[in-house]
Amino acid sequence: MIVEGAYTGLRVLDLGQGIAAPYCGMLLALQGAAVIKIEPLGGDWSRGLGTAYGDHTAMSAHYNRGKRSLALDLKAPAARDIAVELARRADIVVENNRPGVMDRLGLGYETLARVNPRLLYVSISGFGQEGPYAALPCTDSVAQAYSGMVALNAGDDGSPHRIGTTIIDTLTGLYAAQSLGAALYARERRGIGKRIAVSLVECGAAILGYKLAEHVLENGAPRVLNVPTGAYRTSDGGWVMIALIREEQFPRLAGALGHPELAQEPRYASFVTRAEHAAPLFATLRAVIATETTQSCLRKLRAADILADKINGFDDWLGDPHIAATGAAVAVEPGNMPSFKVPRTPGISPEADMTLGPAPRIGEHGAAILTELGFDEAAIARLAAEAAVRLP
Repeated sequence: MIVEGAYTGLRVLDLGQGIAAPYCGMLLALQGAAVIKIEPLGGDWSRGLGTAYGDHTAMSAHYNRGKRSLALDLKAPAARDIAVELARRADIVVENNRPGVMDRLGLGYETLARVNPRLLYVSISGFGQEGPYAALPCTDSVAQAYSGMVALNAGDDGSPHRIGTTIIDTLTGLYAAQSLGAALYARERRGIGKRIAVSLVECGAAILGYKLAEHVLENGAPRVLNVPTGAYRTSDGGWVMIALIREEQFPRLAGALGHPELAQEPRYASFVTRAEHAAPLFATLRAVIATETTQSCLRKLRAADILADKINGFDDWLGDPHIAATGAAVAVEPGNMPSFKVPRTPGISPEADMTLGPAPRIGEHGAAILTELGFDEAAIARLAAEAAVRLP
């Protein structure tokens, strides 16, 4: 538990599963909030997505760090009453069910706001709370496709490709957390809570803002920017990424690679003309860089102050001296599964990330949480016997 976080003293009820809502909850825990994760008796579905390590997969173990778990069957009246009581005591509720589900369970915003007017209630969904697609299922991959992200990420084969991680789920958790920061500030001034709604598809679109503007302003055919920015294979099987953002960088790039004459060619005189003749320029640079090792290429490019770096795999990143020197990888010791490393959360102190507790087992803290609510051992045992609660 973080002792000195900005959100120390805040109580959060995390009813989310998967990534977006649980990541929001984890970010609040990193700032010191006390987060109770309410999950089904079988556990958050992310516990089954990937290789299992007891109650966890890598996904569930990462996105649920620093929380306590209470496993409830929310269709059981007794379990629903427990959730309502926890919400009455909470500052924040986070959920990511399809629109209408929480209302049917008796845990919708209007219901909980009546018992807790200061409650901040975050609803995360796929397509939003309203509109013709609100009831449709949605995942990170679907949101990538719908937002236009996949179309922008065309490979050399010309086919659109999804980004190989759950980027929109993660961004949605971030957008939800930053919205909560503003809402908490407003609540301190006005004294009342509110509902916040964010969706995967709107968050996916939000990070493509300038690309949409570019598309509209250039009548659907924007030129390729910053040629010859791209990935290049080296002689030892590695790859380097080269990026140009200023005109004066291309002559330096050509000189560093031993071909200063490229900068004298009229067709390569500017970003505009290089975009018009991108194919032959890329072909030339690929052939030149293919004769260099990764490290020799980087030495030449860095000596010329060119934006470039090796394309790392995870082992490369974890073993990099800069990562070690800056403490950018945090070791997690979950106790009930092998230890692993995660990237340090930006803007959070290293101590907060390092001391955040491990993700809980299903219902691990159920008895303790129920005791805090005033249930005695006999009542807790009865709830477990009725399958309203799962105890470890």
